Amino acid sequence: MPPSSPRRPHDLMQLLTRAERLAARRLQSALEDEGCSLDAWRVLALLSDGAGHHMTAIAEAAFLPPPTLTKLVDHLVDQNLVHRRVDPLDRRRILAHLTPRGQDHWRRVDRAVRAAWPAEGDDEELLGALLGRFAETLDESTRV
Repeated sequence: MPPSSPRRPHDLMQLLTRAERLAARRLQSALEDEGCSLDAWRVLALLSDGAGHHMTAIAEAAFLPPPTLTKLVDHLVDQNLVHRRVDPLDRRRILAHLTPRGQDHWRRVDRAVRAAWPAEGDDEELLGALLGRFAETLDESTRV
């Protein structure tokens, strides 16, 4: 048996990209049945905590450039899933919240995604911890 060689960054990027695309494909098929896009799902997931979030935080969490996020939130507002309010702590900022209809929509979408996602287990928990550590390591190395 040949000795194992250390993985190159290219190999790891290939694996991460493949896993992300497969996961997105699985999610998208569940989301389509609920009339929801992957980007909207990310926004709704963040807003589902009920705390209200400003657009910059939503853009970062949804991995969207601000102009794209603005269009998406406008669309969600038009569907009566999201509403905007002035931040009481900083009147220059706007906070986005789920409407009651948005909360109902989120619950349906979340159930559909959970049903389509592979069963949770120790492997998923371990993977989440490893990916979290990897992301933190990369984030710290960019600050140096």
